[in-house]
Order: sequence, then structure tokens, then C-alpha cells
Amino acid sequence: MESQNLTGVSEFLLLGLSDDPNLQLLLFGLFLSLYLMTLFGNLLIILVISSDPHLHIPMYFFLSSLSLADISISTTTIPKMLVNLQTYNKSITYRGCLTQLTFFSLFAFLESLLLTVMAYDRLVAICNPLHYLVIMNPRTCGVLVLASFFISFLTSLLHYLMMLQLTFCANVKIPHFFCDPPQLVNLACSNTSISNLLIYFIGTIFGGVPLLGILYSYARIISSILRVSSSDGKYKAFSTCGSHLSVVCLFFGTGLGMYVSSTVLSSPRKSAVASVMYTVVTPMLNPFIYSLRNKDIKSALWRIIIRKA
Repeated sequence: MESQNLTGVSEFLLLGLSDDPNLQLLLFGLFLSLYLMTLFGNLLIILVISSDPHLHIPMYFFLSSLSLADISISTTTIPKMLVNLQTYNKSITYRGCLTQLTFFSLFAFLESLLLTVMAYDRLVAICNPLHYLVIMNPRTCGVLVLASFFISFLTSLLHYLMMLQLTFCANVKIPHFFCDPPQLVNLACSNTSISNLLIYFIGTIFGGVPLLGILYSYARIISSILRVSSSDGKYKAFSTCGSHLSVVCLFFGTGLGMYVSSTVLSSPRKSAVASVMYTVVTPMLNPFIYSLRNKDIKSALWRIIIRKA
């Protein structure tokens, strides 16, 4: 195959989830519904938190930031897939592909770091309740979110620069519904040993380190809860962590599943199907997990409904 530099490639082909033309309309309807539910659920969380003074505390500030990251990660991937399904055109421009993979990396890493910050917030709230508002003051909360964004931005920039160094063959066909960095590296014609090493290193750091931080926080939380004498006190303390723990399991569980599927499954197309859970379903479920399991969110939502009625 003729090799040409990435700067000379005008477009890639996103093969999507299926080549069956009879499934295109079904997939379009399904993913449009999931995307609209993601937008509605996360925007509702942001609206409820911003409009209710009772929720102007660190825990819900981080939750609104997480909802914004969920909207962003979905908007990075789903709209382009919907356009391709509707127009039966699977192409994506070179610049569009680089932009998509950069923003996907940014918001995926940002969500991982925000979940870690939220675990630290719960640690302080349960282990140091008397000093909670002093430690988690507005300045500290702002710095934690901005630091998470800055670190994620630097990591996504590293992904972008790494892709610029790759050489591709003509007619690049990506067996995925978005420009996933590992898939692009696998399709490169040049030596990708350094790129593969970087991707696994970055994935380990920004997947493993936040997860270890979350596990450490919950180990401290559980140890503190077990020292509470009353069963009601234990339940009340742990109930504040239930929603966050569910989202953590969903995010890291589906992320690990996507990684394992890409390693074990012989078909890249099957790996793309597995990644739907991580990139599409998880951002859609997060606001529903928080709204259904959180009394404060439900109470604030009812107050808004009553006020508007």
C-alpha cells in the first residue's frame, strides 16, 4: 500500500457499528434518543443545582461539573455518528478526526479526575465534618476543578501531538464510530511502538491513579463509618456516597470493559460495540443515578416544579 504522511490525508472513513443498511435507521433512532436523554438529564442536573440555594455546596458544584463533562464527551462523538448514519456518508476530515480524538481524550480524562475529586470531597465530609466547609471552601473547589481540566488538557494535547507524528497508508478505514486514539495507532503504517507505549502509559496513569485515589478515599470512609455506634448514623453517612460509588463503578467498570474487549476480541468492530457502554450509555445514566438516589436533588426538582406550576 502507498504510504503518505498524515498531513496529506484529507479524510478517514468511520465504519461505525454495522454495515447493514437496514440497521442504519434503527441505529440513528437509538443513538439520537440516547443523546437527547443525555442532554436532558445532565442539563436538568445543572439547572436544579444552579437554581436552588440549598445545593450551593461543594458536593453539588462537583456534580454539576461532572454533568458538564458528560454532555461534552457525548457531544464529541454522537452528533458526527448521527450525521454519518443519516447521510450514509462515513467520512470524517483529517482535521475533524484530530479534533474529535483530542476533545474525547480531554473530557474522558476530566471525568476520571472529577470522580476522584468527588471521592476526596466525600472523605472530608465524613471524616472531618466540623471542618468540611473550611477545607472545601469555594476557592479550593475552583482550584480542584481547574487543575483537573488543566491536567486533562495537557494529556489531550499529548495525544494530539502524538497523532501528528504518525504516517498513514491511503484509504484509512477506522472500525469504530469515532476517532479512537488506539484504533488510529493500529492503522498507522509507521513504527508505532513509542505511540503504543505512550497510550498504555497515559491510560494506566489516568485510569489507575484516580482509581487508587478513590479506593483510598473509600477505605478511609468505611473505616470512619464503622466507628459510628448507631446503625442510623452509619446508614446516613454511607447514603451520601451511594450515588457517587455507583457512578464510579459504572465509569471505571465500562472503561475497563472497553480496554479488555479491545485486547481480547479479535474483531475491532465488536470492540466498537463494547465501547458504546463507556462513551454513550454511561454519560446518559449518570444524572439518573444521582436524581433517583439523592433526596436533595429530588426535593430541589420538586420545588422547581411547584414554583413553575
